[in-house]
Amino acid sequence: MNVELSVIIPAYNERQTIGDIVRRVRAVLEQAEVIVVDDGSTDGTAEEAVNAGAKVISHPYNIGNGAAVKTGVRHASGEVLVFLDGDGQHPPEDIPQLLAEMGRYDMVIGARTRDSNVSAFRSLGNWGLILVANYLTGMKIPDLTSGFRAIKRERMREFLHLLPNTFSYPSTITIALLKAGYPVQWVPLSSIQKRQQGKSKIKPWRDGLRFVNIMLRVIMLFDPQKLFLPISLLMCLGGAALLLYDVIIFNNIQESAMLLLIVGVFTFLFGFLADQVAHIRRELLQR
Repeated sequence: MNVELSVIIPAYNERQTIGDIVRRVRAVLEQAEVIVVDDGSTDGTAEEAVNAGAKVISHPYNIGNGAAVKTGVRHASGEVLVFLDGDGQHPPEDIPQLLAEMGRYDMVIGARTRDSNVSAFRSLGNWGLILVANYLTGMKIPDLTSGFRAIKRERMREFLHLLPNTFSYPSTITIALLKAGYPVQWVPLSSIQKRQQGKSKIKPWRDGLRFVNIMLRVIMLFDPQKLFLPISLLMCLGGAALLLYDVIIFNNIQESAMLLLIVGVFTFLFGFLADQVAHIRRELLQR
């Protein structure tokens, strides 16, 4: 099958909403390939998706949202991939707004706005992650974790090996594309809502820490100096200040000051080495 557009919907126990989502997608995009990846559901999600007209790929057990996304990418035929959740929070009717920007960008993200009906706790967590991502990428990111997005298949496949099996695939692919220099666009969508049925499977504290860890891992692959340079500068400045204090007050040099300076220098050198390794890795991937 060779199509221009594939819509990938990861789903886990979304029987109440998946059928409606698939039918709405098909109503908006009649020629699109619609793939539902059933991530080990036990409530008949796969059957509902099939009845609604989707191509269904089932995991034998629950692996994770990111794993379902990767499975969908491997089976997709479209040159452009659209991702949305199966719980009803991403309106399929807004897909054309994302596709309208795909001519100039490699990825277009449906960004939540202040008018979006999203829980305050998740908004606060998303804001914290965005602050970290803004520094690490050097760009202003309106929404880092939205799962409603369109992306060129070749770009998604390029970074597929970086994606985790859990809920943080949007953060990973966003940072990966930005650090690799690919153009990304955000489309504000106030229509994005809370999940319509059931309970969210995200554990805020656990998955929030996992998001930060994954962001740091991606930066280590693309721009390690963003981490190591400020750390080494802080250590060197702290060591220099401590050294000056020891000389003025005690007329002596303490071991702690020298140790801090040495660790700061070694941290800088380690970051420089990691940056060279990341550069070599990018060259090998391009070849």
